[in-house]
Amino acid sequence: MYRIFIVEDDSKISAVLKRNMEKYGFDAACASEFRDIMPELEVYEPHLVMLDINLPYFDGYYWCRQIRIKSNVPIIFISARAGEMDQVMAMDNGGDDYITKPIHLDLLNAKVKSVLRRVYGDYSASTGLAPSPENELNVQGLRLNLSRNELIWQTRKTQITKNEQLLAECFMQQYGKTVSRDQLLGTLWDNAQFVDDNTLTVNVARLRKKLEELGLPNAIATVRGMGYKLILGDEQGETSL
Repeated sequence: MYRIFIVEDDSKISAVLKRNMEKYGFDAACASEFRDIMPELEVYEPHLVMLDINLPYFDGYYWCRQIRIKSNVPIIFISARAGEMDQVMAMDNGGDDYITKPIHLDLLNAKVKSVLRRVYGDYSASTGLAPSPENELNVQGLRLNLSRNELIWQTRKTQITKNEQLLAECFMQQYGKTVSRDQLLGTLWDNAQFVDDNTLTVNVARLRKKLEELGLPNAIATVRGMGYKLILGDEQGETSL
């Protein structure tokens, strides 16, 4: 799933943009700290940034330059400024496209799809940009980066071991279901390592601890006599399994 990071200080506009992106199957997040947008952006690792020009503290041109120091992620400027020079400055500072307010959502959607197709899709070369959606799992906002062995939740991330990654992948692929101990043992066994029941218990405990460090206590519930279940979001209060 492609991730879109929206940098727009008008909460009504950012909410409309977020809903619109989610309507078309994208994952979208809005910047909340305009004094410094980079920490949120770096954790979220978007595939595309929507960037307003008129922002508190620093304008969109400034943030575009800061993003370009660290990433080639595509950037679409969104602004009420309709002058030709504003659009030239946006491109000169590293932008990929420009759309003026009031925003016509059909045009915006077309531009977003075009840029994503060019950068990551049929017309792309090897880009080395944000992680490909094929290299990540995303369940209820919990992200597992398969190429970096990282679990990410909101603004936090943590490194995990190969075994922890295999277990997390199994839980996330079967989210909402109870996963038996035999199935989890098989997952680790497929990693060409000898594992026993105690090894599984230790690895599940370690993965639980990593999730707790991210701010997700009790994310792996024990289902007595059956196995384990990954619980996120509103379900986290329901731990009496």
